[in-house]
Amino acid sequence: MKIEVWSDFVCPFCYIGKRRLEEALEQAGYASQAEVEFKSFELDPNSPKISDQSMYEVLAEKYGSTVEAAKGMTAQVVEQAKTVGLDYNFDIMKPANTLDAHRLVKWASEQGKAAEANELLLHSYFIEGKEIGKNEVLLDLIESLGLPRDEAEEVLNSDKYLTEVRLDIAKAGQIGVRGVPFFVLNDKYAISGAQPLETFVGALNKVAEEEGLQAK
Repeated sequence: MKIEVWSDFVCPFCYIGKRRLEEALEQAGYASQAEVEFKSFELDPNSPKISDQSMYEVLAEKYGSTVEAAKGMTAQVVEQAKTVGLDYNFDIMKPANTLDAHRLVKWASEQGKAAEANELLLHSYFIEGKEIGKNEVLLDLIESLGLPRDEAEEVLNSDKYLTEVRLDIAKAGQIGVRGVPFFVLNDKYAISGAQPLETFVGALNKVAEEEGLQAK
């Protein structure tokens, strides 16, 4: 089965949704029969590459609230993340523009490292608080995957893969994606948001039944 996932590297629910999808595939027995493809999406295309603001300050500005209220908001997200084994640390997170990260993952995907690059960027941002808008940070991460740093730097210093990223975002608009994560199964069924595990399992079983797939 084919599963397309629109997500962004600074979207807390995208990492949670990714984990729930992975857990559902294992639980339902279709992990080895699913082709998962991650699609680019920008939560905030106008976000600066780097910022001195804390995530709490950014959220307070966005929602017209206080920093304390923003901390309360993120505490709920932290609890949700823990349900899938993720320890988010909003204290060290900073806003970041993710366009270059998306371009770099498109390149990494051509080197057969799409899944590893997606996981690494999400983990680096939400767990380690790395500033993934910075070129040096991105290059260090890519190099840790065993990919050539000089080629990655060449990508970042050009407009390579910009078209591919823009096409993903355009397709999201065409199919009515208003927020991420957004999952499309076999071009037929959609799941919006980090839904409960049972929702994913139910959708996977429905697709498998239609395709005649057996759980393994």
